Amino acid sequence: MEIFDHHRGEKDALITVLEEIQHHYGYLPTKQLQYTARELGFPLARVYGVATFYNLFQLAPPGRYQVRVCKGTACHVGRSAEILTQLKAKLGIDEDETTADRLITLQTVACVGACSLAPVVVINDRTLGRMTPEQVWEAIEKLQKEASD
Repeated sequence: MEIFDHHRGEKDALITVLEEIQHHYGYLPTKQLQYTARELGFPLARVYGVATFYNLFQLAPPGRYQVRVCKGTACHVGRSAEILTQLKAKLGIDEDETTADRLITLQTVACVGACSLAPVVVINDRTLGRMTPEQVWEAIEKLQKEASD
């Protein structure tokens, strides 16, 4: 794999390699983690340890839409917990899970960095600010409708 050609022999390249693999596949496939361990000379447990420690890495393919609810202080005060609770209930999934139809992956983030817009929800790369639980659900329903058309 070309990724390893750039990092062969670099013992501190594990995170960089995992980032590049995830960028290529959209997540970290098991076979690629095994290959990474072999190529970099690490125990597989170490590679899995790093992949599961950092929340930016995903071990399962994400849904078509990644919905991220901000849990920062300003967003928390602005009802982000209520938004998250509603999404979990209506989608039937928990944090870091994907709906059965592979349409939506629900995640939380520590802070989006848009505190003046709290509470914030990010859908893929689109930041939605000053959201209510109802507005977030309307956005989700719109995505579901678009996907079914």
